[in-house]
Amino acid sequence: MSVAKVSDTHFHLPIVNSPPKIQDSNKSLLQSLLADQQKLTAVEKFSRMHEEHALPAQSKYYRDLIPFEKPKPGQQYAFEVDLDACTACKACVTACHSLNGLDEDEVWRSVGLLHGGTPQAPAQQSVTTACHHCLDPACMSGCPVKAYEKDPVTGIVKHLDDQCIGCQYCILMCPYDAPKFNAERGIVRKCDMCSDRLANDEAPACVQSCPNGAIRITVVEQAQAVQESQTNVFLPGAAAPEYTIPTTTYKTKKSLPRNMLPADFYQVSREHSHPPLVAMLVLTQLSVGAFCVSLALNELLGEQATQDFGGHSAAFALVFGLAALGASLLHLGRPQFAFRALLGLRTSWLSREILGFSLFAGAGTLYAASFWVPSIPALSALPVPLRELQAPLSYAVALSGMLGVFCSVMVYAATQREHWRGGLTGFKFASTAAVLGSSTVLMVALLSSREHAALLLTGGFRALSAFLCASTALKLLVELSMFRHLRKRSHSTLKRSAILMAGELKGATGWRFACGALGGIVLPALSLFVAPNSGVSSESLMAMAVVAFLFCLSGEFLERYLFFAAAPASKMPGGLS
Repeated sequence: MSVAKVSDTHFHLPIVNSPPKIQDSNKSLLQSLLADQQKLTAVEKFSRMHEEHALPAQSKYYRDLIPFEKPKPGQQYAFEVDLDACTACKACVTACHSLNGLDEDEVWRSVGLLHGGTPQAPAQQSVTTACHHCLDPACMSGCPVKAYEKDPVTGIVKHLDDQCIGCQYCILMCPYDAPKFNAERGIVRKCDMCSDRLANDEAPACVQSCPNGAIRITVVEQAQAVQESQTNVFLPGAAAPEYTIPTTTYKTKKSLPRNMLPADFYQVSREHSHPPLVAMLVLTQLSVGAFCVSLALNELLGEQATQDFGGHSAAFALVFGLAALGASLLHLGRPQFAFRALLGLRTSWLSREILGFSLFAGAGTLYAASFWVPSIPALSALPVPLRELQAPLSYAVALSGMLGVFCSVMVYAATQREHWRGGLTGFKFASTAAVLGSSTVLMVALLSSREHAALLLTGGFRALSAFLCASTALKLLVELSMFRHLRKRSHSTLKRSAILMAGELKGATGWRFACGALGGIVLPALSLFVAPNSGVSSESLMAMAVVAFLFCLSGEFLERYLFFAAAPASKMPGGLS
């Protein structure tokens, strides 16, 4: 039956035979050209035949699959998928790719597979999926440059390609993996329900191409979609609908088994590690931690005790902070438009993170410069000397830095992913700042102070070494606790992360714990046992501090790499690979 239907949809153009051209030797060249002008062009011939119904009306194959009327207030367009009619032929995937002019490796619509049941009564169901044009699209709220808009009439969520900077945050925000990053263009793109075609009563590519009519466009009541999302039932293996309220409906007359799962449910593979984000997160937290630890030591030991290394510590932390902001630009597909990133301050945590660290960089620059005012004539001529503003500037740096780290936590907590939940991510980011801040200040103090050994043996710095040991030990214990999920029966998101860390990523995991233990526990602990008259040379102490810092930094880079690579992405059901 379906074969016949496919053959009916073939678009045939009738052959229009032109009258034989009679060579008239009496006609001049001008007369011949004038006669040719009277003939219809190919486009005009096609238009005339269409008006005279000489061509098959292609719309008869899909006109009943798109609404006759525009959505009314409180309504919007939505996809409706008849699971009973879907045969996984992927005609919709091909048509979407072709009609939208997608690049070779770009896909906006995909086909997945569900299976379940029992050995006696197995069940299998193919599923076609695309953007769900949610009522509360997370891609739109998370975008820092307002590159998304939800059409007020149709409800279609559109991506504004010209506005996009390629930060890819919408990909992390969307629980259904609808936006796709196009590396060649440097932007994200997604399905827009072929809105231009719909506006002209033309069916979207996927609707028009399906030989069984499994996909259609309907008008849904937005209030009803909200109510249905409260049932927390959308599609087996897909994210819960209450987060973004997707409008796509999947209907079937069959009773699907309760154990239906995506065919790729148990397949676990590493995710994109986002190296620029790894560098940005680790180095910003190092910088913030170093400024905060310096401030705490200044309050604890007094300004006189820290004057030898305060300026060097501030300069060192500032360099790493600025390097972090520079690294973040490497993550953008179109870094030349990074200035747009503050447009989404009202809704996007990414915009707020950028603002927080911009304030931190400004305050940090002034604070670091305040130590070198006598050496900089331009600064010494200021109406209010920076030296006098050093105390308030130190608090401004610490507060703006903590604000930036908090926004970093919320950037990932806002994705609603279990492995990036606010409490766990907040602990990881704060402890990274504590570990790297402590090891940085210890190293800089030993390298820049006049009395190296005496400094290390003071009560304040012995307390700082102990704090470094305790912070690192606690952080490593929390990270180790992830492996307890391996013993659980349910194949949860956290268990998938543990499987990756213990399997495909075991090399990075092993080195992470080794570097963290050596740099944050073993070497600082050794310094605690250095007696005042032990005879340990200053050079040995400095070398120990440098090595400890490098181990700590390497360990935190590896931890942040695992933060991304061992975090399975949320998506719609896929197929066997």
